[in-house]
Amino acid sequence: MNFSSPGFADELSADLITAWNATITAQYNALAVDFGSRFFRLDPAKIPAPTAANVHWTGSPAEPAFCLGEKIAKQLSDWGARGRHGVQNEYCEYAVTYRTDAAGRTRPKRVQLTTELREYWVMLAKRSPTMVRKMVKDILGTEPSWNDLYGVDDPKTLSEPEREIRFSTLVAGNGNDAAMIEANVPSDPTGRLNTDNALFMSHPINGLDDLLYIVMFGAKPYRDGLAPGAPQRANREQIFRKFGVEHLACRHADPAAAMGAYGAVFEGRAVAFSDPIGMYIKSFSPDLFSYKDAKISPDWIRFSRGRGKIFFQRLEFGPPDTSDAFLDDIVVAVGADTEKLDNGYRVVERFEVGPMVVAGPPSTIADNEYVSLETSREPIVCSEAKVCERIKQLKMQYDDAHQSVPSRRMRGR
Repeated sequence: MNFSSPGFADELSADLITAWNATITAQYNALAVDFGSRFFRLDPAKIPAPTAANVHWTGSPAEPAFCLGEKIAKQLSDWGARGRHGVQNEYCEYAVTYRTDAAGRTRPKRVQLTTELREYWVMLAKRSPTMVRKMVKDILGTEPSWNDLYGVDDPKTLSEPEREIRFSTLVAGNGNDAAMIEANVPSDPTGRLNTDNALFMSHPINGLDDLLYIVMFGAKPYRDGLAPGAPQRANREQIFRKFGVEHLACRHADPAAAMGAYGAVFEGRAVAFSDPIGMYIKSFSPDLFSYKDAKISPDWIRFSRGRGKIFFQRLEFGPPDTSDAFLDDIVVAVGADTEKLDNGYRVVERFEVGPMVVAGPPSTIADNEYVSLETSREPIVCSEAKVCERIKQLKMQYDDAHQSVPSRRMRGR
């Protein structure tokens, strides 16, 4: 196994390739104890005659929508860093860039969207500060200071563990990593580089471990234990209920990834992530957007961080600073209607993201390999999920913040 940099976006030295693959292997080994099976292979080279598996989902956050409705989902999703770290958990994160117009009003200018894995950036930040600094400069157009990245004038004076702690504190968050939590690294980054901007994903459950977990979770031949006779497929509700993770079935990402793997495995096919492992922008619908009754300019759609269009991990959508237009001058089709694009939610809603997964040829599944499920087939009522209590609390915090503090537009900043 020798995975390349995600999206083939970076030329890595042999040492960095080794370090990245060690990161992947460590995450897999931690999960294999409970979720390993012959139907999931970490090494895609061990999948004979591989064919692409169709695994993708919309990037917009599902939880606030099924808990409180689409209007609230847009509010919370666009609530800056608070919204990003509160609800953007579909392996797709975004930040809105604001600029001041000729009348002095602060308005949304662009949306930055990323699917890049936190673990990859942290691995590089530990071992190659110069490379990480260059990556940020390539993305933002300006070189960050070492203090922005590490909180010191020279990261070469730090050990690799110290670099990881400082970079995670300022830029990456703790990613639910036990060592980072023990080092008192907060869940959300405290610096502005990856909060004002979307450099890479920092939500704790948008990680490599979660991506491996949900595909491995689905990569078992579950059978409907309530159906007599020959093995029949279990449905989504039975699978997620069996393991007490009904809330995951209510997201866009987790059921799409798990059931995509399961669909192949129930035919006796083994699955694996293809090289390079990562999260990618699978599709986008630019024709749904218009400006002054015409299609938006192609230079308002800037993909990057990937070699070739199937491996893009980043998009910056909206007018450049040289244009007098703003994001809210763009109109987006919503069903049979249109609305002004004054938020990032509608942009991300028009994307599909997902990993590259391959499946092997069918094989016979032995009787003792099936995992029989006798849990209910009834639909899961997502609006009753426990996560909705957290979403309601976030909405209360949002309301409090917007009652006590004037909006950006009203402040003229």
